[in-house]
Amino acid sequence: MGSMTCSGTKAHLRQGYGGQALLCALVIAALGLFTAIAQGQSGQGGGSSRQLVHDTGLAPIDVGLRDHDAPRDARTAADTHRVRADRTGDVLPFLRGSVIVKFKAGTSSGAVSSATSQVAGVMAAGRSGWAVFDIVDIPMDSDVEAAAATLRARPDVEYAQPRYLNHAMARPNDPLYTNQWNFPAIDMERAWDIQPGATSDIIVAVLDSGVAFRTTTLRYNSRFPFRITEGGPLYPALGTVDVPFAAAPELGASGSTRFVLPRDFIWDDDLPVDLDSHGTHVTGTIGQLTNNGVGGAGMAYNVRIMPVKIIQGVWDDVFDSPFAGTDDVVARGIRYAADNGAKVINLSIGRSVGGAATVVTEAMRYAIGRGVFIAVASGNTRDSGNRPNRLGDDAATIDGMMVVGAVGRTLDAAYYSTTSANVEIAAPGGDQRAGGGTAGILQQTINLDLLETFERPVSQFGPPRADAFGFYYFQGTSMAVPHVSGFAALLMQQGITSPAAIEAAIKQFATDKGAAGRDDTFGYGLINPRATLRGLGLAK
Repeated sequence: MGSMTCSGTKAHLRQGYGGQALLCALVIAALGLFTAIAQGQSGQGGGSSRQLVHDTGLAPIDVGLRDHDAPRDARTAADTHRVRADRTGDVLPFLRGSVIVKFKAGTSSGAVSSATSQVAGVMAAGRSGWAVFDIVDIPMDSDVEAAAATLRARPDVEYAQPRYLNHAMARPNDPLYTNQWNFPAIDMERAWDIQPGATSDIIVAVLDSGVAFRTTTLRYNSRFPFRITEGGPLYPALGTVDVPFAAAPELGASGSTRFVLPRDFIWDDDLPVDLDSHGTHVTGTIGQLTNNGVGGAGMAYNVRIMPVKIIQGVWDDVFDSPFAGTDDVVARGIRYAADNGAKVINLSIGRSVGGAATVVTEAMRYAIGRGVFIAVASGNTRDSGNRPNRLGDDAATIDGMMVVGAVGRTLDAAYYSTTSANVEIAAPGGDQRAGGGTAGILQQTINLDLLETFERPVSQFGPPRADAFGFYYFQGTSMAVPHVSGFAALLMQQGITSPAAIEAAIKQFATDKGAAGRDDTFGYGLINPRATLRGLGLAK
């Protein structure tokens, strides 16, 4: 995801993707640099907790269209990453003090002990749910990448890697189908004539920063002063605060059957509420309520949504969440979704730094083997180094997982959309540099004025609220990915259940863009749902 300027005025231009800083935050800091990263399976210091105060709250507030919010310029370091920082002040793309390792089947306990001793490590107690790998705790001052390399070199180790951190991708700015240029651009009106929004038989898992799916109040503890940017103002610790949440009106009522089997891998519970806004916006493009006389539309507006939180936002960091969005957490989230009935997984997340995401690739192959189609962001680094999202490295060898690039309103490649051999397809992601604020992708999400109080002067800073909403324009490959996820749900509803067959159909009937045939910018072209449905002989 691209980074943004943190100005004194509230800005709603956010860049989405799957590998860079979602917010204008580069580092959450306490007394300089805030978040503690400790050893162990949790990957963070102890004492973090949140408490359910009550499951009632005020009705959600909707402030409507936010098209008056001007875009803001990107940061000078356009490819900065918001990463957790340990108490030494080092900013790292991975967690200190532990590595992911998978031993080969049949490895003896003696060999495991030998391996861990080789890196002065110990096996973390217990194995977390949906993990087929282990976490080895090593000294906090150890070279994490060197330790992983040492373990990989052993004949009894299948793979080993650092616990790289993943991030969401989006940039805000702004009911209203007439404002949603992205749907006519891919001929969705005629596609809906053939397949009107799928049904609740299809479950789409949104693995992201959470979803505004429930009305509730949660109690958090903000224990440390913090900074949003290095050298920025020091915000005071808030102490114990009660944060109200509400279900986004255009996604479905709190407690409705629309949302199934929610899971939070950042707080380790079943309350994957959104403290960021990214996941809620992404979910809207997949399945925002449609033909209900209010708001805008979504691709597959009748599907059920499985909210799975695998990415932490600024507030999760400030409130000291016990887990971060590391590769192992992403892998567990993918396996959870596959084991609990998801048919499509949306990954508008990732990272463009560090080594291979072997543990995530393994989880993707597992999910596809269980009949799950996966859409992944290509990345937002085209104008800042053009580094691809490492979660998509094996796209060419995995049938049923597609890496998605982004186009703007003109259907040209968006300035930020990473080009690489991994890119297989393109979809609307917005390009506000070329077309202004309304050239982003419009969906309902959390009211950022009340959520991002750390964007205010210190004198106006206070606890967040997540029970008010507005329609915002975001841009990024994060916004392109849910078009493909929603499209896959429509195809599944029509009976194409094989993830590999879905990928093949999307490629075959895509509108070719750029160089003839597949290219690194558009892949096989721009998605064409109408042509695909007709070309496969699918009709009502």
